[in-house]
Amino acid sequence: MNTETQPPSPRERFYRRERRSVPAARAFARAALAEWGVRERADDVLLCVSELATNALVHGVPPGRGFLLRLVPCGGGVRVEVHDSGDGVPAVPQADVREPGEGGRGLLLVSELADKWGVGERDPGKVVWFEVRGV
Repeated sequence: MNTETQPPSPRERFYRRERRSVPAARAFARAALAEWGVRERADDVLLCVSELATNALVHGVPPGRGFLLRLVPCGGGVRVEVHDSGDGVPAVPQADVREPGEGGRGLLLVSELADKWGVGERDPGKVVWFEVRGV
């Protein structure tokens, strides 16, 4: 991360509940990472952004609402938060109880690629976040 002058400022953007929000969130994150000079592990961050944005749209955003994507530079890394107003607490599915098909791998990917991840409370809803170090 390029920190020659002042530390980079956090970036955030709100997305409505619509299909084009996932690629838009990914493009927004890509632009922020490029502006901050992040090259190492940028692909990991972008894949995790796509997964959490998709999860927010599919599971966490009621009709008529949206989600907030927030990127924060932190101590040689990046923290990404996805705020939504949905109920429930997301969890990585267990290998032996995963349903067949293409779904259910988003948080598994995030748990493998990110250095840390978790879920926080928000009123209403939740914040799903991850951190990637060494960028």
